[in-house]
Amino acid sequence: MRLTSRALSIPEVVVLEHEVFTDDRGFFMEVFKRDHFRELGIPNLFSQINLSRSARNVVRGLHFQWNPPMGKLMRVVEGSAFLVAVDIRKGSPTLGKWVGETLSADEHRQVWAPAGFARGFCVLSSFAQIEYLCTAEYNASGESGIRWNDPTLRVEWPVLSPILSDKDARAQSLAEWLARPESDSLV
Repeated sequence: MRLTSRALSIPEVVVLEHEVFTDDRGFFMEVFKRDHFRELGIPNLFSQINLSRSARNVVRGLHFQWNPPMGKLMRVVEGSAFLVAVDIRKGSPTLGKWVGETLSADEHRQVWAPAGFARGFCVLSSFAQIEYLCTAEYNASGESGIRWNDPTLRVEWPVLSPILSDKDARAQSLAEWLARPESDSLV
């Protein structure tokens, strides 16, 4: 089976496109194969798999973890969503830049964003389920977020009045994160 990758405007963030076999019964694809991921330079050891289901106009994020640093491989398994990754690495030439990609369950694509990126998504369909494979286990004391509408980022979300959790609505700005000593761990 074939797996290809396409870098976005921030080269560390890539879209993975899988070979999918379809017939009148449905489809089959390999979601993960260690050797293929290794060949593309994508981590092939994941510690945790998460699944979330959200309604239209829900924005989750922008989330990240610094202790331990966590990369995420994300895919939409139901519906459609706009996935975003923001570079929050001090000293990076793309610090504060973002990339976004609309994915749907029908397209069978995934987005990889390594540690040092804050990730989030906006649900475009009535409901969407997003699955993410994580390179580290969740640690509540080592995770945080960047405000979804931080004006310095200028993320072009496809919704003007999103549905947010209290935590996401109160998230810090990128400047506040960069002023924290913990930000030195994501370089």
